[in-house]
Amino acid sequence: MTMTALGLLASLALAPASASADSATVNDNAAVQAPAQPAASAKPPMTDADLGASVIGRFFRYQAAEMGQTGSPITDPNAPPSRRDGWTPQPENAPPMPFTEWPYGGATSIGVNRPSSVDSPLMVALGKTGLGQAMNAAHIQAYGWVDVGGNISTSSRKQGNSPGAYDYNPNTVQMDQAVFYLERTPDTVQTDHVDWGFRVAAIYGTDYRYTVSDGLFSGQYLTNNKAYGFDLPMVYADIYIPKVAKGLELRIGRYIALPDIEAQLAPNNYMYSHSLAYSFDNYTNTGIQATLALSKNLFLQLGVSAGSDTALWNTGKHITNPYPSPLYPGQTFRKDPGAQPSFTGCLRYQTDSARDAIYACADAINSGTWGYNNLQWFGLTYYHKFTDKWHISFETYNLYETKVPNINNATVQTVVANGGTPFAGLKYNAPNMAQCHDPNVLTCTAKAFALLAYTNYQPSPRDNISLRTEYYNDEEGQRTGIATRYYDIALGLQHWFSPQIEFRPEVAYYRSIDAAAFNGDGALGIAPDKNHQLVLSGDVIVHF
Repeated sequence: MTMTALGLLASLALAPASASADSATVNDNAAVQAPAQPAASAKPPMTDADLGASVIGRFFRYQAAEMGQTGSPITDPNAPPSRRDGWTPQPENAPPMPFTEWPYGGATSIGVNRPSSVDSPLMVALGKTGLGQAMNAAHIQAYGWVDVGGNISTSSRKQGNSPGAYDYNPNTVQMDQAVFYLERTPDTVQTDHVDWGFRVAAIYGTDYRYTVSDGLFSGQYLTNNKAYGFDLPMVYADIYIPKVAKGLELRIGRYIALPDIEAQLAPNNYMYSHSLAYSFDNYTNTGIQATLALSKNLFLQLGVSAGSDTALWNTGKHITNPYPSPLYPGQTFRKDPGAQPSFTGCLRYQTDSARDAIYACADAINSGTWGYNNLQWFGLTYYHKFTDKWHISFETYNLYETKVPNINNATVQTVVANGGTPFAGLKYNAPNMAQCHDPNVLTCTAKAFALLAYTNYQPSPRDNISLRTEYYNDEEGQRTGIATRYYDIALGLQHWFSPQIEFRPEVAYYRSIDAAAFNGDGALGIAPDKNHQLVLSGDVIVHF
């Protein structure tokens, strides 16, 4: 690896993955590894020569050199600026935060990203090899992480922590995700030429179930309910055109859905567990997403996709209806009625000081017909920085699906028993039906409302404390399976031993107000029997 590229590791802000604000939707672009910051201790300057020539030796020496630090130990005073002149300032540092920019999705951060800017021990290790030098010359990087977590819960049945997530199995230790990225990010700081990028992201672990797209590797979960599985939540290309306003980026492929504070990829989150708002949200879209910087403050996003969490080839596909009925009278029905042209529009405004950012979205909007995860999402996120140590992240949304079959209706129950719905063939994780208030209707509109806040305090350069507070109203029970209101409160610490190793312990309390919602097992049809639970959990993320 050249000294210029090594210098970039220590001087550039990062723009990798997101789920969900890289988050997030956002979320696939929130920082997963550390951008440059002053070293936390006065270690002597390090050079590339100090790492030696062995691939394995370079990997572990670099990891060791970063212990106790907040950034790369190797710097290059000749590295180009990592931020466009006159752009809004960087609001946060990673570590200890999961991002450096207030998150937004569907794009590599405009105005603040240089290629080859990820602090990757793997790329450092390959730096003396022909492969590493060729990748560096092309600004292609490979990196990832392994995330292992566990919990102790007052619930006991398998899957009994649900609807809490992603630690859905109580009293277990599991490998949540092993993730590998191969990517090139476009240079969005420069303004003189069109640039390009791409990302292929692979995930393996228990968390694959939170990225599943119907029709794409989905049999692992929907047919076999495997504890561990594989997915490709991001496969896309980016084109960056700097001379349209302050910059235009086009993203084409499968990408993390745009809104949300949180994301599926572990390092993009404050805490190990996830809010209910994110756990029952839409996750990925496949299509084309445009992000236009009208100014350094105001961004506009417009996109078209094939819906949420459904394979592109499901669009227009019909299957035989084995039991025509008043609910689905035709001889065939669409395999996934939610797989249809869908439109996303977002508006982002950030103040000159970057102390405030608001991001409003309408995500994957179409007819709203009951589909695999055909959520009509309307909401916003808001970030406010009180001081260098305190900030808050807030999210609220309304979402709905229309024409959702009423499980409280006797005719619908008969239709379901005879396989007369599009998702009757799914053994696991078929979309829930609605618990409509009127038992006489065949269908109704199922709605959910969320209020979520993360209050964050940074006591040291490598530590952040997060308080999550949430209210969630699953009005017809279509999202969580139980028609009830929820609230939860969680307190967590994110401690970074280095930019590559993070430890996130936490404690969370959940309460369902109107009905028991915890300690059930949906896979076995066992109803929940608790309306509250306490979960002590945590994970360790090791980057490579």
